[in-house]
Order: sequence, then structure tokens, then C-alpha cells
Amino acid sequence: MTECFQGSCLCGAIKYATRSRPKALSHCHCSQCRKGHGAAFASYGSVLRNDLHLIQGADDLRSYSSSPSVLRQFCAHCGSSLFWSRSEGDYADWISIALGTLDTAFTPEKQKHIQVASKAPWYEIHDPWPQSD
Repeated sequence: MTECFQGSCLCGAIKYATRSRPKALSHCHCSQCRKGHGAAFASYGSVLRNDLHLIQGADDLRSYSSSPSVLRQFCAHCGSSLFWSRSEGDYADWISIALGTLDTAFTPEKQKHIQVASKAPWYEIHDPWPQSD
């Protein structure tokens, strides 16, 4: 049986479901993720693009190209950051989900901090998860 995860934006206008468990859970500290989330870091998990389905609100999903090959997607009503993906390269078939938008309980097996060289100077990492620049 395939594990399904559901999620939504803050106002509920956009709802989505995945047909697979999010993988490669990371807490990204790059300046774009910090600004996009308004927080010290953004937590994402990735699924194959074909495993993500919008259940509701496709017309309410907005996109922003934060760099030439990166697309960030968010709700037009409440501004919730929902997804980001690459249009080229090794991971073009994957889409990353902002894990804070999941409505289904999710406990990752592994996780890591990435882009820590760009982390906010006021945030200290105190957990045992691996870190990379």
C-alpha cells in the first residue's frame, strides 16, 4: 500500500496530496529560504513531481523564479510557501514540499541542515543532525 501525505496552505485555499513519503528532509539556511519563510531556516522534503497532486486551488497557486532554474510556489491568498523545484539538472523530476504545510503526521528517518555557511547569525544549531555548506 502506498503511503499518502496531505497538506494545505494557511487559509486552506490550496490542498495537495503525495503518493510517496517525502525524502531528503533538509533544513535550508540559505538567504532565499530564510526570506521566503521569514524564519531562521526552511524545512523541506522532496517527492517525485508525478507523486504530488493538487486536490484544490490550482488557480490560487502562484510562482516566483528566485533564480534561473529555481521556481518557488505559494498561495495567492495567504502567502504560504508551499513548494520549490528545479527546472534543470539532476533533481528536475523532484519537487520539494515545505514540511510545515503537511496536515498528515510525518516523522522523518533522517534529516540534515544545509547551507549553514549562510545561516542567520542570531540562530545557533544545537541538534545532532548533520550539517553541510
